[in-house]
Amino acid sequence: MKRENLNAKSAPDPHGGYSQAVVLEQVKRLVLVSGQIPMDSDDKVPEGFEAQARLVWRNIDAQLKAAGMDKSNLVKVTMYLADRQYATQNREIRSDYLGAVAPALTVVICGIFDDRWLLEVEAVAAQ
Repeated sequence: MKRENLNAKSAPDPHGGYSQAVVLEQVKRLVLVSGQIPMDSDDKVPEGFEAQARLVWRNIDAQLKAAGMDKSNLVKVTMYLADRQYATQNREIRSDYLGAVAPALTVVICGIFDDRWLLEVEAVAAQ
């Protein structure tokens, strides 16, 4: 697969480790990861945003691994936050997880299915 991260000079620069657009060519596999929630395999939801966010990224890692991929294959991420107050903490944890990987990204502030969940994250990966 050929991947190109785009950040048009005539549009705002991305801040926080993402790309304004991602171009893919010669894609062999595309994996659509459903919204991952802050719940472990025992149906437990940790307290606090940081613990929940790190668990969500571990759940994404598990889905990617099951597909024979890892975070380097992420091309699009959509994050749903229960409250705007988590925006800065979310950016820091996301940047820590993604490192140099810069997928296209959207963050939405909204009500989430379960009141205990402070975020939910869906993703698209390709190879």
